[in-house]
Amino acid sequence: MNVSCVVNQQARSADGVWEGESLLYLLRERFGLYGSKNACEQGECGSCSVYLDGTLVCACLVLAGQANGCQVVTIEGLDGARVQQAFVEAGAVQCGFCTPGLVVATHDLLQRVPHPTEAEIREALAGNICRCTGYAKIIDAVHRAAGSP
Repeated sequence: MNVSCVVNQQARSADGVWEGESLLYLLRERFGLYGSKNACEQGECGSCSVYLDGTLVCACLVLAGQANGCQVVTIEGLDGARVQQAFVEAGAVQCGFCTPGLVVATHDLLQRVPHPTEAEIREALAGNICRCTGYAKIIDAVHRAAGSP
C-alpha cells in the first residue's frame, strides 16, 4: 500500500506499507522522525503523541493507512518552544523519554485552555506516563508555559 500525507508541513509518501503498520512506525522507521517514542505500543504511555488532522492521538494506535491524505504534526514540527523552555526551567526533564509526548500534550492543552487549573493539567496529561519525576515539576512546567504563577 502507498501512504501519502503531509508531515510537519512537508509532503511525504511511503510505498510498501503493510496493512498493520502503525503511524508511529511510519514516522520513525520510514520518515526518520525519532522524536515520538516507541514505548508501550498500547496507547497507555503517551510517549508517541502526535497531532493527526489537528487531533491529539497516540501514533502507536493509528494505522499508517489512516494517515493517508492527512496532516500529521510531530514534536519535530510543533511550534512548542515556549513549552519546551518551560519544561527545562522547571526541571521537568530527566531521562527525557516521556518529554516529547508531554510537550505535545501540553501544547494541545494550552491551545484549548490557555490558563489551565491544576485539575485540568492533571486530566490533560493523564494519558502520559513519566517514571522519573513524580509529576510535580511537570505540572509546574505547564503552569510556566501558560504564564501562570
